[in-house]
Amino acid sequence: MEQQEEGHLSDADTFALLLERDPMLRSTIVAIATFDRPPNWTLLRDRVERASRLSPRFRMKLVPSPLGLAPPRWVVHEDFDLRWHLRRARVPGDGSRAELLEMACNEGMEAFDHDRPLWVFTLVEGLEDGRAALLMKVHHSLTDGIGGIQIASHVVDLQREPADLGPMPDAPSPSSAGLVDQLADPLAYQVGRAFRLGLQAVGALPRTVARAVTQPVGTLGDAVDTTLAVARFVRPIPAARSTVMTGRSLRWRYSEMDVPFRPLRAAARKVDATLNDAFLSAIAGGMRQYHEHHGAPVEHLRLTMPISVRGSGEPEGGNRITLTRFDLPIGLEHPGVRTAEIDRLVHRLRADPAIPMSNLIAAFLNRLPVAVTGSMLKHVDFLASNVPGFPQEVFVAGARVESFHAFGPTLGSAANLTLMSYADTCHVGINTDDGAIPDHAVFLACLREGFDEVAGLAT
Repeated sequence: MEQQEEGHLSDADTFALLLERDPMLRSTIVAIATFDRPPNWTLLRDRVERASRLSPRFRMKLVPSPLGLAPPRWVVHEDFDLRWHLRRARVPGDGSRAELLEMACNEGMEAFDHDRPLWVFTLVEGLEDGRAALLMKVHHSLTDGIGGIQIASHVVDLQREPADLGPMPDAPSPSSAGLVDQLADPLAYQVGRAFRLGLQAVGALPRTVARAVTQPVGTLGDAVDTTLAVARFVRPIPAARSTVMTGRSLRWRYSEMDVPFRPLRAAARKVDATLNDAFLSAIAGGMRQYHEHHGAPVEHLRLTMPISVRGSGEPEGGNRITLTRFDLPIGLEHPGVRTAEIDRLVHRLRADPAIPMSNLIAAFLNRLPVAVTGSMLKHVDFLASNVPGFPQEVFVAGARVESFHAFGPTLGSAANLTLMSYADTCHVGINTDDGAIPDHAVFLACLREGFDEVAGLAT
């Protein structure tokens, strides 16, 4: 029965999929790997083919369960064709970085074909100075950032000369389930879920009873804390904190910002914080500058941040994050004080008792109208995530990777900022909603000031 549920989309991912009835809430991730020269096309096709076989979800599509009694199922696509998923193109216009970013943004705003596996890679040639780029478009249900790096390990080499990886693995076989099996699947899913929840409850019962007898006040306090945590997790949001970034639209804009890794990490260590804390502090500083520029200072903005729930023994790929939202301190001017406060907040959030219950909470939210759940997201001010990438230079089909920028979906917020560390650089992909941030150049200049003031802690 465990295998039965593994073939289904999680309740959390089902929640994200249902939200896509509103195009503003699509969960599309786009990443750009830039090369010093075009990779060998034949070898690149071979490596991507191999990766799709080693990570079978990349050869699967989502199929609704009969009668809607279970989340959609992952099934191997019977007509999988690599030519659809791995493409080749030339950058339009003058081959500038701006043209590439516009091309990537247009890809991000376009919906997936849900009759096929939810990913498309495009090798883009014709960039300035003979460079090339791999534009990767992936649905968030297929993988999160950490899972994406795991899968990328099947494509990259540690030297320019490609390694011999041996025989091609076998491709996963399409399902041969008949109509009866398909109709029985939702029932098996629900029985399996109930069985596992029952085992969890039975396993926890002796510990709960023992603690209730020996520490009745503490047990009651834990129950209250958990209840309050769940209430915070699902509470409706009536309005955004920002009085400046209030508009929402279907017009995205991609931009990039590169920050040296070592100064940002050193700044974090100066106040016993993490790289992620320094990243959030830099964004907070930039947001403060942006709101003050508009004469609308703000003390806090509402942030949604992913937290990984990936276990050490879990298969690679897949989306194993949960989203938590909280008020990020914006008004604290001193970058050291601000970074230390953010470290305290994030440390507490990671221990939130609602996080292990996020999939169960999502199952409840899936029963609500999209208009209700979607309104909760559209009043978030922005999203931010930090993905640890490769710590050293890597190569793809004979080409050296120079940079790697990831662009997450806005999910109805004003902006999404994603930090991808690679070698000695933090590459920040910035996706902004033009309806919320029309003065894009001003916003970027303010963000740069935020990163500079945090990095200055290291000096």
